[in-house]
Amino acid sequence: MKLHWTGHSRRRHNRAMLWLTSICASMACTMPVQAGEVSNVEIRANQVVLHFDDPIESASSFVLSGPDRIAIDIKGATARANALTQQGLFRNVRMAQFDSDTARIVLDLDRPAMVSAGTFSEDGRSLTLSVKELGSSELVGVLNAPRQSFVPPANFRAEPPQRRYSVRIPLPKPSKAPPLPRIEGPKDDSRPLVVIDAGHGGHDPGAISPHDGTRESKVTLQVARAIRDELLKTGRVRVALTRDSDTFLVLQERYGIARRLGADLFISVHADAAASQTARGATIYTLSEVASDREAARLAARENKADILNGVNLADAPSDVSSILIDLTQRETMNLSADFARLLRREGEAKMNFRTDSHRFASLMVLKAPDVPSVLLETGYVSNEEDIALLNSPSYRKRIAESVSQAVTVFFARKLASW
Repeated sequence: MKLHWTGHSRRRHNRAMLWLTSICASMACTMPVQAGEVSNVEIRANQVVLHFDDPIESASSFVLSGPDRIAIDIKGATARANALTQQGLFRNVRMAQFDSDTARIVLDLDRPAMVSAGTFSEDGRSLTLSVKELGSSELVGVLNAPRQSFVPPANFRAEPPQRRYSVRIPLPKPSKAPPLPRIEGPKDDSRPLVVIDAGHGGHDPGAISPHDGTRESKVTLQVARAIRDELLKTGRVRVALTRDSDTFLVLQERYGIARRLGADLFISVHADAAASQTARGATIYTLSEVASDREAARLAARENKADILNGVNLADAPSDVSSILIDLTQRETMNLSADFARLLRREGEAKMNFRTDSHRFASLMVLKAPDVPSVLLETGYVSNEEDIALLNSPSYRKRIAESVSQAVTVFFARKLASW
């Protein structure tokens, strides 16, 4: 690229130089830092020994299911290809670069297991992890537990690279949060507040029925309004809708509205679709970092992408919960959410068509408020001819609303009794 310096083009030259400087700074930012390499992964009967050619910063492990596997992240390391052996409990061992500063090793297991202990060598160049098999009763607790961390001896710990450059860019002002919806019901702040979220909306129609073209966003709004009206009839709770028109909300904005309002319960209303048009019935989802089955995982993958517009992901990926206080709060919230799901299933037994496995767990973004009990109610399948006929019926929507209202009444009565 030619940059001509003349009196007539000084301003153009300044712009070009600024552009070139930004490109150079960006290239500097993308250059990988010096890191140790995972030189070998040694597999023994019930141990995994990781060898490094230089000290690393830290390591951590966590358990995954469906299929069963253990993931090990090595911070401050790069992955070396063809450095793996396998035997015994480990069906397959894979290693790859997770990001510029982290190597990830995945151990595919023949049966459920977890890392029970980890010890670094004195020079910090190897890490021995002990692996323990798990029974089915132990697996659920391990899946929901935070990842285990292992830190090498302080004298041999890799130091973060020194910063050799500084890049400053102007940042736009943070966008304003959406306006809060109107709260309806008793003018008494001591009454519980239920926030009803009609899924999808605006340019995101959700699933579309192949039978009559009904959009999920229309069904969810109609059901949400019916639930609101039924709850208001009781006079016991206050109610707010995240949207009361065909508008789009980012996933975080949906549960963010509930948190900003100080909600006591959050119910997100959806209507699923499936490849098989025979699938039908309502399902209630509550939060778990691990999906209870493949269909729940598929649903989470679909719904969590609702914030991606024109190739730009508007949603920040949630980081691991490091604060013990937040972790405890979220666990209690998840327990309350599961309690409400069971109540809704019980109260709706005679009024709604539920699937046999009606309570499922999934890592759904819209349920991730750490301090508001939340459920996602899939009211039926728009891909099923019988279900979409029911969902388009005001009488069936009223039955759904009555079931939710009865469950809400019992839920808060129990909370009041426990207090």
